[in-house]
Amino acid sequence: MQEPEPDSARGVYGISVAAELVGMGAQTLRLYETRGLLEPSRSEGGTRRYSEDDLTRLRRIGRLLEDGLNLAGVAAVLGLEAENSELRAENLEHRSANSRLCKTERPD
Repeated sequence: MQEPEPDSARGVYGISVAAELVGMGAQTLRLYETRGLLEPSRSEGGTRRYSEDDLTRLRRIGRLLEDGLNLAGVAAVLGLEAENSELRAENLEHRSANSRLCKTERPD
């Protein structure tokens, strides 16, 4: 039987564990959530659950802060990075569609 692939977006860590794993305080994680820098999932009871993706994002926030950005700057950078990723994905889709069109329009 093959084991399922882990889902990096699935919230599995409570706030204290997540804070310890990224070397930040729980209050800091709450602040970043309040500022819209991340949005952990919630259990049915409303408890925050952090995923591997959230931890990666928290580490990225920490690096940007170490580089001298303030929270507004961090939010801007994260927004631009997300937009860039979306545009790259769209570009890839367009290139793939264009390639398929070119193959079907070529005479043999």
